[in-house]
Amino acid sequence: MLIEAEHRENLFHREHHFRVSGAPYSRRMGVSLRPLNDADLDQLYRWECDDAAIAMAAFTRPDPADRAAFDEHYRRVRADPTVADLAVEHDGHVVGMIAGFTVEGDREVTYWIDPARWGRGIASEALRLFLAREPIRPLHARAAQHNLGSARVLTRNGFAKVGEESSWSPGLGRTITEDVYRLE
Repeated sequence: MLIEAEHRENLFHREHHFRVSGAPYSRRMGVSLRPLNDADLDQLYRWECDDAAIAMAAFTRPDPADRAAFDEHYRRVRADPTVADLAVEHDGHVVGMIAGFTVEGDREVTYWIDPARWGRGIASEALRLFLAREPIRPLHARAAQHNLGSARVLTRNGFAKVGEESSWSPGLGRTITEDVYRLE
């Protein structure tokens, strides 16, 4: 439910290398992670166009319905060896994505879960699995201040709120406050 602002993507650094084999990391509560593949993109695009999800994420592409921009974004991040871009599965079905990336020298995590599956602990478990494999600390995350679900996911996994920033939200069309989190 956190999607990095498009303007941040141009700031990726190639300081860290993170690659994933084809096998799931592990399973718990029916949740597993695996590399994102082409077959996942149509479903992910539909979720990223969901109005409720856009409002919660706040930081989306300027036009979430622009399929060409979506495809270019995923082409670029999937080609970057510093980005860990993973599918989240629940009981064998793709239900979202989670990714680690570096921006302005800081390693960050972002995730997006099917809105129909919010509130079931899937994001919390996916983040727990991701943290077990992501070697870089500190790790940062951001959540729109009104996105209480993402705040809970982050704090349940040991992240602490370390600040806030006001930024333009393409998803909401206004400036919002974004909470900044850090995991040591």
